[in-house]
Amino acid sequence: MSDERRHDESLSPAAFEPRTEITVATRPRIKPATALLLVAGLLVAYTLFFLLTARSVSITVESETAPSIDISGLHLPFGERFLMRPGTYELMVAAEGYQTFSGPLLVDHAEVQTLALSLTPLPGTLVIDSAPVSATVSLNGSVIGTTPLTIDAVDAGEATLSVSAERYLPYETVIDVTGRAQTQRFSASLTPGWASVLVQTAPADVSVQIDQLRVDEPSVTLNGMVLEVMQGSREITFSAPGYIDEVIELDAVADTDVDLGIVELTPAAGMLRLTSVPAGAVVTRDGRFVGATPTEVAMEPSTRHRIQVSRAGYLTESFSLSLEKGASVNRQVVLSPALGEVDIQVTPRNATIQINGDDRGKGSQVLSLPGVEQVITIRAPGYASVERRVTPRAGLKQRISVALLTDEEARKAAIKPEITSSVGQTLVLIDPQVSPVNEFTMGAPRRDAGRGANEVERPVRLTRAFYMATTEVTNAQFRQFTQNHESGQAGGKSLNREHQPAVQLSWQQAASFCNWLSVREGLAPFYTERDGIITGFNSASTGYRLPTEAEWAFAARIQGDDVWRFAWGEAWPPEDGSANLADASSALVTGRILNGYTDKVVVSAEVGKFPPNPRGLYDMGGNVAEWVNDVYRVPVPNEAIEENPLGDPQGDNYTIRGASWSLSRLRELRLTYRDYGERGRDDVGFRVARYAE
Repeated sequence: MSDERRHDESLSPAAFEPRTEITVATRPRIKPATALLLVAGLLVAYTLFFLLTARSVSITVESETAPSIDISGLHLPFGERFLMRPGTYELMVAAEGYQTFSGPLLVDHAEVQTLALSLTPLPGTLVIDSAPVSATVSLNGSVIGTTPLTIDAVDAGEATLSVSAERYLPYETVIDVTGRAQTQRFSASLTPGWASVLVQTAPADVSVQIDQLRVDEPSVTLNGMVLEVMQGSREITFSAPGYIDEVIELDAVADTDVDLGIVELTPAAGMLRLTSVPAGAVVTRDGRFVGATPTEVAMEPSTRHRIQVSRAGYLTESFSLSLEKGASVNRQVVLSPALGEVDIQVTPRNATIQINGDDRGKGSQVLSLPGVEQVITIRAPGYASVERRVTPRAGLKQRISVALLTDEEARKAAIKPEITSSVGQTLVLIDPQVSPVNEFTMGAPRRDAGRGANEVERPVRLTRAFYMATTEVTNAQFRQFTQNHESGQAGGKSLNREHQPAVQLSWQQAASFCNWLSVREGLAPFYTERDGIITGFNSASTGYRLPTEAEWAFAARIQGDDVWRFAWGEAWPPEDGSANLADASSALVTGRILNGYTDKVVVSAEVGKFPPNPRGLYDMGGNVAEWVNDVYRVPVPNEAIEENPLGDPQGDNYTIRGASWSLSRLRELRLTYRDYGERGRDDVGFRVARYAE
């Protein structure tokens, strides 16, 4: 390949060409005139471009002074408008007395655009004057100061201006604050809050109070005294020594004049301040009652009056007196007692006699006492005190005889033989200690016909007096405790009438009734309760309860020295009508009867319809059987004697005593018959009892 190249690069002759001139081209130079024309053309072109693409923007400014508007960037003022191409510009607007506005101006592609600006005025200054001066100024509810007052930096706009001063009516108005660093002046003339009251008085020298506040230096003119009385209902009091105060009620109206004319004060009566020994004496003036000592007696000036002082048991005192107007005098009258003799005879001889609490010695004595009620108290150790009241009479000797009782005798005497419960039950007093027998045997001997296995004999002793209701609790009485109680019916015969005994109730319900009755009468409940359930008893309570089994047996069986077998005595069979038992009329209901006996009642009768026992207790062996207090138990033979037994506090079953309308057998009609249960039955009710002390 190199050989070929060499062959190509071999020299060869060339043809002759003559030399020619070479000319270099040069840029032609622009003349100044041409350049100016070119620039002018460009300017015209850009101007045409600007005019064709610019938007008309109008900027209106709300201000009282002429604003100056400064816009960044290219813009062309055109009358009240500006030609500007779309884009964002910085806008600044200023006016004298206003805060300068500065912010962006956004021009969009709309052909015509308007921007409205409202400049914020600069704060102004307020100058407040008032009549009177030193009035309190508030602006928009805030206290600023007192007049005359200059308030700087007050924002332009509406403001509430309040001006107040003591004894003037408050002034309030709405003002328009100009602002713009200008000063505005406001003046407030406050209206007086009082009425000018013109008055003349007789006498002329008086003191004045308005609503019990003294007027120290009232204004005095030739026409009289001028009082400034604040508006409203007022009480003006005029006073002068020796005269009765004159009180005028006035409805004062602010900023008005009132003429009261002449006010005449009435001369004051003299005053007698009268006391007596003893106090409480009746006082009359000229025969007319004026009070009881200590008292004040009004005396007509310069007139002689007759004063009389009297008290029961004392001699009357009287005197004459005259006082000048407004004068006062103190006087004490010592009354002499009008004595009467009282012969006081006492037993025992060492008894102390007290008269109105003061000891007068021991033993019987004759005392001269004032003729007013005297409280005589007789005391002696170991005896109950006795109080008597007597009014001695002059010339009439009176006698009082007092035989003191020992504390025990007095205690017994204070116990009422009969009481009535708040639901109308009559309870009679049973005091075993005054009975021929208070220690007896409950139960029945083994050989007693009809004896039950639970009638084990046991000795008891009763020492506490107690009350027992003469009748069983009726439906009407129980419904005061349980309003919707229903005793139901038996064999189609009603047990639900008002005066039939309440039945179909448990021992718990009977005990709860007793507690309710105790609370009703303000007595401490006998039974303890928790959540409505009886849980025990308080043996010290005198509240209502069920009779204990021992009390029931004592009240039913022990009649003086005798021990009864039946509620009607010892007779068997009973006489007709002795008690409400299962007679022939009850056969369809009970299925068993007491042959040959008639009581003419099918089921329970109204309480108290059959004869009572010697203690006045009804239906102890008939009508309905009765719940008693004791938890049911069978006694153990040969038990030790018990005193006032109450039974266990709690148990599953409780004892029932007495016969009923549904029973007819010999063993059921005996007073020693014992039954037990927990729930109610149609032939079981209850009666109430309570300890006497």
